Amino acid sequence: MNRALLIFLLILSPGLAAAAPSERAMELAQQMIIVDGHIDAPSTIANDGGDIAAGDKVIDFDFARAKAGGLDAPFMSIYVAAAYEDKGGARARADILIGLMEGVAAQHPDKFEIAYSPKDVRRIAGEGKIALPLGMENGSPIEGDLDTLKHFYDRGIRYITLAHSKSNHISDSSYDENEKWDGLSPFGFEVVRVMNNLGVMVDVSHVTDAAIEDVLSVARAPVIASHSSLRHFTPGFHRNLPDELVVKIGENDGVIMINYGSPFLTEEANTYSIPRDAARKAQEEQTGAMTDEERTAFNDAWRESHPYPFAGLDDVLNHIDRVVELAGIDTVGIGSDYDGVGDSLPVGLKDVASYPMLVQGLIDRGYDEAAIEKILGGNALRVWEAVEAARKRRWR
Repeated sequence: MNRALLIFLLILSPGLAAAAPSERAMELAQQMIIVDGHIDAPSTIANDGGDIAAGDKVIDFDFARAKAGGLDAPFMSIYVAAAYEDKGGARARADILIGLMEGVAAQHPDKFEIAYSPKDVRRIAGEGKIALPLGMENGSPIEGDLDTLKHFYDRGIRYITLAHSKSNHISDSSYDENEKWDGLSPFGFEVVRVMNNLGVMVDVSHVTDAAIEDVLSVARAPVIASHSSLRHFTPGFHRNLPDELVVKIGENDGVIMINYGSPFLTEEANTYSIPRDAARKAQEEQTGAMTDEERTAFNDAWRESHPYPFAGLDDVLNHIDRVVELAGIDTVGIGSDYDGVGDSLPVGLKDVASYPMLVQGLIDRGYDEAAIEKILGGNALRVWEAVEAARKRRWR
C-alpha cells in the first residue's frame, strides 16, 4: 500500500490528531507484526450485518483500514453475554460466532484466514492477509464440562476470558458485587489447569483481583490480560489492574494488553457518568421514572452541555510506560477493544488505521525499534508460544 493511500485512510479516521505520523512510523507499522488482543468485530457482524471485507456497516475494524494501519493479527472476540450463564445457550452462541468467522475467512480467502498458532500469524501476515485468531470472552460456554474446553480448542479458540460482567461458574467478575467464589470457583481451578494442558491462554481481563491471584497460583504457563489498563490512572475502577498484579503478571512472564476505551485510561472519563446519573435521578424524583427513550434523550442532552472528556494518545502511552516501569518491556502489548467500547475511543486512535499514530507516540517517548516491536506484537506472540510449549500430550 503506497504512502499516499495510507495518509488518505488515516485522515479519514474520525478524531485523528492533526499531525500525521512520520514516514518511519508508518514503515514500522507495516514491517512489524501487530497483534491486537481484543476486537469485537464478530458481534458487529452478527448483530448489525457488518461486512469487514467490504467495510459496510462496520465501526472500527475492516480490511482496508487494518491494512492501512499495519494490523496483522486482531484477536476476534467470541463474546458471549453474561446472561447466557442463567438462561442457557452459551455454548451454542459461541459456536455460532466461531462459525461466522470461519465463514468470513472462507468467503474472502484473499483477505482473511483463521490463525491457530503464532506460526500461522507469521505466515498469513507474510502472504499479505489479515490473520484472525479467536479468543472467547466469557467462560460461560464451557457449561461446567471440561471436555467442552477441548471442543473449543479444536474449533480454534486460543484464549478464554474466564468471566465477563457477572460472576459465573468459573470465576468472580470485577463488575459484579456478588463475589460468590472469593476468586475462582473449585471448577475454575480445574479450568485453568486444563487450559494450560491444552495450550489455551488464560485471560484475566474482567475477573477480580482475588481471581487473578488464584489463576497465578495454579497456572504453569504465562497468562494474558487481553484488554485491560491500569488502576493507577483510574482509582477505584476494579476492571483495571492494580500495580501489584501488574508486577505479578510480569513475574509470570505474561502480557498486559492496554485497553483504548477512555474510561479505562483516565479518571475524568471513568467518572463522567456519575454527575449525569445523579442529575437524572434527581429529575426522576420530581417527575417520575423516565422511559428508555426519555432516559436516552436526557443522556444526549447532558452530553451536549457537558462534552465527553475523551482520552488521547498520551494517555495510552502513559499506561504503556507504567507497565514498563513496573514489570518491564516484555509485559506490555495492545488490546484496543475496538468495536467494544462504543464511541469512547481516544482522539487520534479511533480505528484500526491508527496504529502508526501509536508507533509515532512510542518513538517520541524514546522507545527503540526492538521495544516497539515487542509492544506491537512480539510480547503477545512470545506468550502464545510459551503457552503452546506448556501443552501436555494428555490434556486431562
